[in-house]
Amino acid sequence: MGGIGPRSGAAAFEALGRSLTPVRTPAGAGWILARDEAAFRAAPGPPAPARLLPSGDAYFLLHGADRDLLVPDAARRGALWTPRVWPGGLLVGGEIAGTWRRAGAVMTVQPWRRLSRAERDAVAAEAESLPLSVTGGRITVRWDD
Repeated sequence: MGGIGPRSGAAAFEALGRSLTPVRTPAGAGWILARDEAAFRAAPGPPAPARLLPSGDAYFLLHGADRDLLVPDAARRGALWTPRVWPGGLLVGGEIAGTWRRAGAVMTVQPWRRLSRAERDAVAAEAESLPLSVTGGRITVRWDD
């Protein structure tokens, strides 16, 4: 069993005291560090063309309504949050656009929509840039769409 218990969680939350500020989100009420408020209010920069998020990445380590926000299509949620080992998440232009898995030097990408040539090239470049020690050197991207 991982994580912290309710008593420890409440103590940690209380220890943060005035460094927290309440917020409302589409998923309900929450808290952020007060020093981070300006960053939340700032206009976002341009998203990366493509990112391959690993299985269990904090970006999609969500539950309940938070999953609905990240992946509005219920059928797609089941592909990302499976009952077994989760695949990696394919992020294209700042949106979850599919999943990926790697076996040896082959990375299989399952996009949820038709990707443009530029988007596919960005995904392939991201795959090739991963710091993976693979016999033979290069990652081969296989498209399963």
